[in-house]
Amino acid sequence: MNDVKIKATKLADGIHMLTGKGGNIGVLTGPDGTFMIDDQFAPLTARIMVAVKNIGGDTPRFLINTHYHFDHTGGNENLGNAGVTIVSHDNVRKKLAKGTTIVAFNRVMPPAPKAAVPVITFTREMTFHLNGETVHAIHSPNAHTDGDTIIHFEKANVIHAGDLFFNGFYPFIDTGAGGTVQGVIAAVDTMLALADDNTKIIPGHGPLADKKALMAYRTMLETAQVRLSKLKREGKSASEAVAAKPLSDLETEWGGGFLPTDKWISIVYDGV
Repeated sequence: MNDVKIKATKLADGIHMLTGKGGNIGVLTGPDGTFMIDDQFAPLTARIMVAVKNIGGDTPRFLINTHYHFDHTGGNENLGNAGVTIVSHDNVRKKLAKGTTIVAFNRVMPPAPKAAVPVITFTREMTFHLNGETVHAIHSPNAHTDGDTIIHFEKANVIHAGDLFFNGFYPFIDTGAGGTVQGVIAAVDTMLALADDNTKIIPGHGPLADKKALMAYRTMLETAQVRLSKLKREGKSASEAVAAKPLSDLETEWGGGFLPTDKWISIVYDGV
């Protein structure tokens, strides 16, 4: 982590995207306090806070977690100990408080320290009114996980997608935590309905995006859903589905991330 640099990109007055290592961060700054979306890894917290202060912010008043994965919640304990109010969907709090296993990678996540656990949760949606902005948090069920949240800055026309959107490559879908390809498609449809040609979209991973990029991502997901569903109806196992190479024509465009096509199929097949 020593060589990680935190880069800030301005999206609108008072709204920035921060990139480093882990999930992309969204930040709203202004006189009512700083609002932050996700926090990457614990060793990066100090550098993230320097970046926040450089764009006019301070220790966040609110932090919202888009889901429970460690590359988006790793800084929770540091920020919670600093007095930040952590917010999430109900299921994110449950997983952080009790601990869980990311089955696809056999990664055990022990119960988080008390300071890292969200203290305010919601079931369907909630709204923040800060710095002249209306920030709408919308739960999208059984998508990347069972606790995903879309964040919509209504006035600024900015969306933070969390890991519902991996821009330019196959998304990890945590089927062990209730994730499904169909749920991710539904979440993308929610975001497309909120977006226009001028919307800036912060993906969970990958570069800043727009509606066109999100539509291309949806087309890929729908293509995969149709082809993999057909194999499943035929009674094919996950290994047989991989061997059939149903997505070989998508590999060049979408297989350049951390999940090549065969690995991605083996992970998502149960969630088709």
